[in-house]
Amino acid sequence: MVKNQLWGARFSKKMDPALFKMSQSTAFDWRLAPYDLLQSLAHTEGLLNQKIINKQQAQKLKQTLEAMLTDFYKGKLVPKLEDEDVHGALERILIERAPKVGGWIRSGRSRNDQVSCDLRMYLRDEVRALSSLLVDLVEVLTIKGEAHLTDPMPGYTHTQRAQPVTLGHYFFSHAHSLLRDLDRIVDWDKRVNVSPLGAGAIAGSGVVKNTKLTASLLGFDDYSLNSIDAVSERDFVAEILFIMSLIGIHLAKISEEIILFTSREFAFARLDDAWATGSSMMPQKKNADGAELTRGKSGRLIGNLTSLLTMLKGLPFAYNRDLQEDKEPVFDSIDTLFLTIPVTIGMIRTLEFDLTKMKNEADKGYALATEIADYLTLNGIDFKTAHEVAGACVKLAEKQQKELVELASSDLVKIHPLLEESIKPLLTTTGSINNRNSASGTSATSLSLQLKDLKKKRIKFRVWANEVIYRKLHDA
Repeated sequence: MVKNQLWGARFSKKMDPALFKMSQSTAFDWRLAPYDLLQSLAHTEGLLNQKIINKQQAQKLKQTLEAMLTDFYKGKLVPKLEDEDVHGALERILIERAPKVGGWIRSGRSRNDQVSCDLRMYLRDEVRALSSLLVDLVEVLTIKGEAHLTDPMPGYTHTQRAQPVTLGHYFFSHAHSLLRDLDRIVDWDKRVNVSPLGAGAIAGSGVVKNTKLTASLLGFDDYSLNSIDAVSERDFVAEILFIMSLIGIHLAKISEEIILFTSREFAFARLDDAWATGSSMMPQKKNADGAELTRGKSGRLIGNLTSLLTMLKGLPFAYNRDLQEDKEPVFDSIDTLFLTIPVTIGMIRTLEFDLTKMKNEADKGYALATEIADYLTLNGIDFKTAHEVAGACVKLAEKQQKELVELASSDLVKIHPLLEESIKPLLTTTGSINNRNSASGTSATSLSLQLKDLKKKRIKFRVWANEVIYRKLHDA
């Protein structure tokens, strides 16, 4: 057998190096080390509680584990090339440092319940750090939106001119979607807040039975009631990968719009030099590479989710070694978002807009046609008829090469007798925006309500994101 394994006494041959290379996970699961050590500290209390070890043994174990944890944060605790995984590496180091008591730490637990617990703890910490970044992004979007609360811009559907909106309304739209992502993370945390310790390999532990104690010591609100489910289920990983892929999609949408707005064709915004790159051949180029990379990495996030779901499909019974493949996708997704969110924040914070151009373009392309239909509807005409009348107005404006507001009153009345002079104020960008005063609308009144709601939710999620529960346990 390979040195430092947690198993192998019943084997008569060493593991083939090719299989060991495939089996080894220390290169990527070492980031779970501090959580494994915290878990071992709680497990030590469980062993003491069940009188498996005495106070002196428990004290020695805790002192050694705490020293290892300190060394990890100092970068002094590292695995060896022959270590199979994070659990084996840490047990090896523990036994080397405390040879008389180190062997007790595996009593009553398995790598199966151990890794599920480590991963839950790691993810609960990481998503809070991730959530803090998302709150930063929401804050930037909210500040930017508030600064441009009443500045008009063209609104688009199908990437075609639709109706005028404000730049503030546009920024707030992205803040709302990210707040839902934050809400999903908080909701996910409720389901992952369950300790699997005590499940053992499959059937539960016959040694450490006070699962409520270890769950409480590790900051979990509950503990698993089924050992098979505890060691085999990775729905919590799939769920957070879905949430992260959705965050990636939202970032990709923002990135695509930054790319469009800063293009010469739109020319609505200018990307700050610090957040752009150039061309190795064309000296004039200023490329939105940060936005493009963010847009591209959304595919990576989706791929990680797909990879995990495919791996999980059809796994029988309890733990299978396939589950080792759950870590790299989730680690990669977390790392990817830690790269892309700060870049998105930087791009948005420094974007400069050509407000005059955006205002001048806001009502072009007959973007005010809906105002005619709504005006007629409010004056007793069914919307089907009103829609047809508005379409006739657009047709006439196209023929005369005019905007709708430029049509003569006499021509409007000929199309429909209710199209009197009183409609003209609505056929302006300001009139149209002010008229859109429903709760979700783009008017200043509507946006003031949105702003209040965004600030309230942002504060709530900031408080939640600032919880760093496991580091607090260590500091204590």
